[in-house]
Amino acid sequence: MRSIAIFLKFLIAISIAVQVHCAQAQAGGQFTAGVNNYLKKRTDAFMTITGYSLTPDVTTGSLSITDKGGENQNLQMISLGGGDRISANFPLYLEGTIAFNRYDPTFTDGIGNSSVTVPVKWTGITGTGGIGWDFPLTDNLRIRPIANIMLGHVESDLSVAGRIIENKTGVDLQFLNGGRMNAYGTGGSLMLDYEDYKPDREYDAELRYTNIAINTFDSSTAVQGSADSQSLGLWARARYPTRLTVLDRPLRTVFELAHTEFLGQLRGALGFDSLSSVGTGFEIDRSASDPIFSRVRVVFRYQFGQNVRGTSIGLAASF
Repeated sequence: MRSIAIFLKFLIAISIAVQVHCAQAQAGGQFTAGVNNYLKKRTDAFMTITGYSLTPDVTTGSLSITDKGGENQNLQMISLGGGDRISANFPLYLEGTIAFNRYDPTFTDGIGNSSVTVPVKWTGITGTGGIGWDFPLTDNLRIRPIANIMLGHVESDLSVAGRIIENKTGVDLQFLNGGRMNAYGTGGSLMLDYEDYKPDREYDAELRYTNIAINTFDSSTAVQGSADSQSLGLWARARYPTRLTVLDRPLRTVFELAHTEFLGQLRGALGFDSLSSVGTGFEIDRSASDPIFSRVRVVFRYQFGQNVRGTSIGLAASF
């Protein structure tokens, strides 16, 4: 009888251990699923943010957002880009943009049954190229269809976050190791370009619609995402020569206006539907001394939109 009692106690202990193991496995599975869902949402958010800096745009060329009280985490974006025709006689248009994005989403309460808070920093670099052709409508106005392609790469501190989560929860989150994501985008733009150059003033204006679809590739299942980047932008610039002379050429004053309406997934993604910019500066004509960089511009800009205010300095060169 004593041996039977010992055997029954042994079976009860085994049963309790199995139930505890199953409970832990179930909790771990719920936590992993919660983090996967959270990470997927943040991946889509980062893909959407990338859409703001795919094409040359003075309103998003330099953008920094901090919202400590809301769900929008710290964000820094800076881009360098431009485009132009090969020549007036050969109206092939080429453009390119390279952008650097820094986005800091955070793992917070509500992921499974855990109260772990772990910052996960995302750093992305994207490059976008475009090729188009000018079709003249008048002497000063032309329409320009553009084909665009984009490639991007994202690195994050997910491996560090993974170790912290594993130490606090005991759950092995293998998908956090590496923390890399690759993305590509294809699409196009349609632009109306107006140029009116005279010795006493120069006018430029562009109206552009852009639509580029972004998707991940060669990435782990947990960090796959997609976004649709759509925008409609209007940009205008006026230049007037002054009586001052620099490098044997008149120094020009520059006045600039820009407005961009964000469409589709970009609309409201960062708390605003549009951004505007007003700027003024000066331009140095270097054609007499350096034919490669024919002009250099410095423009001071004030940017504004819904819940957004800021200033920036732009440096540009004409070839």
